[in-house]
Amino acid sequence: MRNSKILSTANISLMTVIIILCGWITLPAPVPFTMQTFGIYAAVLLLGSKDALISVALYILLGLAGVPVFSGFASGLGHLLSPTGGYILGFLLCPLVSLLGEKLYRKKSQTLLLLSAGTLLCYASGTLWFMAYTNQSDPLAGLWSALLTCVLPYLVPDALKLFAAYFLAKKLKPKLRKLNKE
Repeated sequence: MRNSKILSTANISLMTVIIILCGWITLPAPVPFTMQTFGIYAAVLLLGSKDALISVALYILLGLAGVPVFSGFASGLGHLLSPTGGYILGFLLCPLVSLLGEKLYRKKSQTLLLLSAGTLLCYASGTLWFMAYTNQSDPLAGLWSALLTCVLPYLVPDALKLFAAYFLAKKLKPKLRKLNKE
């Protein structure tokens, strides 16, 4: 029992580091193109939703504490309160939706669908945050502008990251299980 807790803690820590490293892979844009979502998807698919949720929460807490884990090596409360803060906090929704879905359906076979739903909720929270931050006078025009800036350019890349994480996890999970048993 004790070894499984140590192993779980090590796996959570490793995935947190992977999410951090993925966040540093950045293409500048109003909402930067990063690989963070790839790391989050991989965490859910490799560790399971509960441990992935802990890993993502740890990532956000490290950034909040001042460790430069966010894209562009940013950190702190000020960054979480910036226009992209809603997306960072929304990262919690991917593993959370997967966890709730697993509890509700008692199936892990729907993880890709649940991760997709979590990503859409992340987009929604981030877009609402972005709109509030930019204080749009016309809500409909502001929504359209935010969707064009913050969501539409990311749909295909995030779908590709999800499938890449799925295929990577499919290859790595048996090896990870074997390594964890040793």
